[in-house]
Amino acid sequence: MAIVRTPAALTAAVAAWQRDGLRVAFVPTMGALHAGHLALVTEGLRHADRVVASIFVNPKQFGPAEDLDRYPRDEAGDAAKLVGAGCTLLYAPSVETMYPPGFASFVRVAGLPDLLCGRVRPGHFDGVATVVSKLLAAARADVAVFGEKDWQQLAIIRRMAADLDLGTQIIGAGIVRDSDGLALSSRNLYLTPDERQRALALPRALATAQATLRTGEPVAATLAAASTALAAAGFARVDYVELVDGETLGALDAPVPGARIMAAAVMGTTRLIDNLAI
Repeated sequence: MAIVRTPAALTAAVAAWQRDGLRVAFVPTMGALHAGHLALVTEGLRHADRVVASIFVNPKQFGPAEDLDRYPRDEAGDAAKLVGAGCTLLYAPSVETMYPPGFASFVRVAGLPDLLCGRVRPGHFDGVATVVSKLLAAARADVAVFGEKDWQQLAIIRRMAADLDLGTQIIGAGIVRDSDGLALSSRNLYLTPDERQRALALPRALATAQATLRTGEPVAATLAAASTALAAAGFARVDYVELVDGETLGALDAPVPGARIMAAAVMGTTRLIDNLAI
């Protein structure tokens, strides 16, 4: 697997495949790869002949008190995993390449970044939209694959790609979970063994709420019960448990087609997110 580190090299490699009639899928990541990321590569191969992955820990989506410095980094190990998954090319730019001196532009998708995670991570999704727009513009791939665990991110990227006519189809890939049900995340590495066990309350609370909502029980009481269960399990903070429209992310007082139950809560020092379709 080749590694390129400049936008021009990425654009040239993808264009060469496309001139040969091959479809190309793009999988952006921040590294610290696990089975969930590799499933995105597998999904990409379902839609394309070649898969390009990127690894870039984007400083513009981290807040001042967040974990940019300690975010796990292992390019060599990640590259080996990508080879095993069938990835053909890795794009691994430096911070200086992505944000050269004088960089002054940002991309913002109005409305969506202010909901859910955006309430406690102001500016986060502007950083996400900015870096993803740059990556998609450089790759010019036929499709790009993002995980559904970060559903708000996926909704924002879909809106941005459509609004800016980026020409890349955005595909969501289902959440990959550990055998006990916890959604895979690079930040799970931060959990102590005890925290890891107590964190299982998150998928379990969502599954209970999902089943309850499908029986027609009131939404407000169902969400309140899920929040109570998270607090009882030892989550230090519950940022939200909400039923939302899957496209607009607007809060719902009754399930509708495409609705999702979304949650974010902090276990120890680790913020976890999860969601389920209703």
